[in-house]
Amino acid sequence: MTKRIAITTLGCKINQFESAAMTEALEQDGYSMVPFSETADIYVINSCTVTAKTDAESRRLIRRATRLNPEARVVVTGCYAQMAGDDLLKMPGVNLILGNSEKRDIAGFLRGMRDQDQPKAVVSDISLQKSGESAPLESFAEHTRAFLQVQNGCDARCAYCIVPFARGASRSVAPQEALDGMASFVSKGFKEIVLTGIHLGGYGLDLAPPTDLLQLLVQVEERALVNRLRIGSVEPTEVSQELVRFIAGSRIVCPHLHLPLQSGSDGVLSRMNRGYTTALYRGVVDSLLQAVPDICIGTDVIAGFPGETDEEFAETYRFIEGLPLAYLHVFPFSPRPGTPAATMTPQLHSRLVKERAEALRMLSEAKKTAYAAGFVGRELQVLVQKDAGGRKGLSRNYLPVLIEGGDGLFNCEVTVLITGSRGGDLVGKVAETGIGTAPRP
Repeated sequence: MTKRIAITTLGCKINQFESAAMTEALEQDGYSMVPFSETADIYVINSCTVTAKTDAESRRLIRRATRLNPEARVVVTGCYAQMAGDDLLKMPGVNLILGNSEKRDIAGFLRGMRDQDQPKAVVSDISLQKSGESAPLESFAEHTRAFLQVQNGCDARCAYCIVPFARGASRSVAPQEALDGMASFVSKGFKEIVLTGIHLGGYGLDLAPPTDLLQLLVQVEERALVNRLRIGSVEPTEVSQELVRFIAGSRIVCPHLHLPLQSGSDGVLSRMNRGYTTALYRGVVDSLLQAVPDICIGTDVIAGFPGETDEEFAETYRFIEGLPLAYLHVFPFSPRPGTPAATMTPQLHSRLVKERAEALRMLSEAKKTAYAAGFVGRELQVLVQKDAGGRKGLSRNYLPVLIEGGDGLFNCEVTVLITGSRGGDLVGKVAETGIGTAPRP
C-alpha cells in the first residue's frame, strides 16, 4: 500500500524551497502527499528557530501530528532540529530528527527506518559544510512562481541571530547551476522566479573565482532566461550603485527589494552589530527611489531589543515613519541561546516588547495602505495566480490584485487597470494580456 506523507513548513523561503525538494524526492520514491491536516502515515515538520514562538509552533505541530494519527511516524527537520535535536527527540511521538544537511536525503532515511527502530537524531556539524548545492527540484507547488535557492548560510554575526549556527557559513551555488535551475523552471511554465538565500547579498563571494549577485543577474538578463525575476532580501550595505542602476534598467527584475533595517536607532544598530547607520540606510532608500520611483521597498524591524530605551524606540518609529517604505515585517525580540543578545541587559519585559511590536505593525498597515493607494487609476502588470472563486494576482512591485473580468488567465501576465481597493487588496480590470514586456511596474 502506498504510504501517505504530510509536510508542513515554518520560516523562510529557503525552507519552502527545501520542503518542495523533499516533496518531489518523496513522490519519486512512491509516497502519496496529503495535507498536514489529514491522516498520514508519516508527518514531516520542517522547522524554524528564529524566535521562541517558532520553536513553540514546531512543538505544537508535533503534538498535532500525534493526535491526527498516534501510529504515525513523526520526522522533524530544519533549523530547530539542527539546534535542539536532542531536546526534540524527547517529545512523545517523535521518531526521527534530521539536520539541515540531512534533509536532502529524507527519502533514503525513511527507506532505512524499521518499525522496531528507536527514535534517533541524525544531525551533522553544519559548520563543516563548505560548498553550496541547490537541492534538485523539477517542480514547485505554487504553480506560477518558483523559489530558487542560490545561496545558503551566513558569515555575519548579528548579535541577536541564531541563523549562522543553524545554517553554517555562506555557501553559493555555482552560476551555471543557478542558470540551469532557472531555465528548468521556465521550461515547466513558471512565469516568475524568486532568487532566495539566507544571505543573498553574499552570493558568490565564496566561489573560485569569486563572483557576486550583480554578475549573476546580468547573466540572467543577457540570456533572457525568465520573464519575471524577483530578488529576495539584500542587506543595505550590499546595495551598490551598480546594482541600483541595473535594477532601474532591467526588463526582467521586478521593482521590489526587501531591505532589512532592524532598528531606526543608531545606538541599537551598534549593539546589534549591524555594521551600518540610519544615514546609510536612508541613502540606499533614496538612491533606489530616485532610480526606480515606483519600487516597493520592504523591511524587517525588531521591537524590544535588549536595552532599547523609550527614546531609542521613538527614534525607530520616527525614522520608519519618515521613510517611503511599503511594508514592515515586525519581530518582537526573542533571546536565542548562544547569541550575544541573549545575555545583554536589561532584557525588556515581554508586555513592553509586545506593545512596541504592535505599534510598529500598525505603522506597517498604514504604510501598506498609502503605498497601494498610489496605484489607483494606473496600470500594473499582474501575474494571475488563482483562477477559481475569483482571480487574484501579484504585480511586479509586489502588490496583490483582485482581477475583475477575463477568464482562463491563470499563469498569464496581464495589464490591469487599478480601479480601487477591497479588504487590503487592490482591485482592477484586465486591460490586455501581456507578455511581460510592458513598462514597469
